[in-house]
Amino acid sequence: MIDLLGLLAYARLVAFFRLAGDAELAPTLASKGALADLAAAEHANYRRLHDRLAELDVQPESAMEPFSVPLDAWHARTEPQSWLESLVKAYVGDGIAGDFYGKIADLCDEQTQELVRDTLVESGRAEFVASQVRSAIAEDPALAGRLSLWARRLVGEALSQAQSVASRRPELAALLGSGVRSVASEADTHAADGTEDADVSEAQAADLATVSRIFADLTESHTARLEAMGLST
Repeated sequence: MIDLLGLLAYARLVAFFRLAGDAELAPTLASKGALADLAAAEHANYRRLHDRLAELDVQPESAMEPFSVPLDAWHARTEPQSWLESLVKAYVGDGIAGDFYGKIADLCDEQTQELVRDTLVESGRAEFVASQVRSAIAEDPALAGRLSLWARRLVGEALSQAQSVASRRPELAALLGSGVRSVASEADTHAADGTEDADVSEAQAADLATVSRIFADLTESHTARLEAMGLST
């Protein structure tokens, strides 16, 4: 649970900075204001997660720090080259990652589930992005193919992000893999037995495979997001 809250807190903090930067590049005052509102909502989500970690007697920055490298690497690999690409990334890339985080939250306590769901709500973002992309495609239909390719690349990179996070924090992968087994505690208990160490390694590999499969299966919402923007799967 601490890992999940730390991961989401850092993700929301980065989303705030990214949307604020996108607002500066927006072509109209209306779109600047809309993105500024979305950035403010992300900052509010970050504060809620930050405060919850503090309530649990956890230093929020310590909980977020393990996820800075994989998430920063994902954003570096998916740097948008245009205003429209930044919108698609804010909707599709963050959306499918949010679906994945939601699946993890479903295995946590009720309070954590509610908090995570509240901070992953994307309705305002969806409506704004979909309308902007549809309008741009109506003016230049050739954009549809390029943006569809960009969206598919975002999904592939998001899968790599999930694998990277799970490999760094095996407790998250174990939660999805079995719901009960703690890989870290098993490793500590059986450290003296080479055979059982091998079993733990195999279990970790199986958990990572489960993460990959779950992420790859999150297609329904992804397809709906593409269709809302007028893009193909």
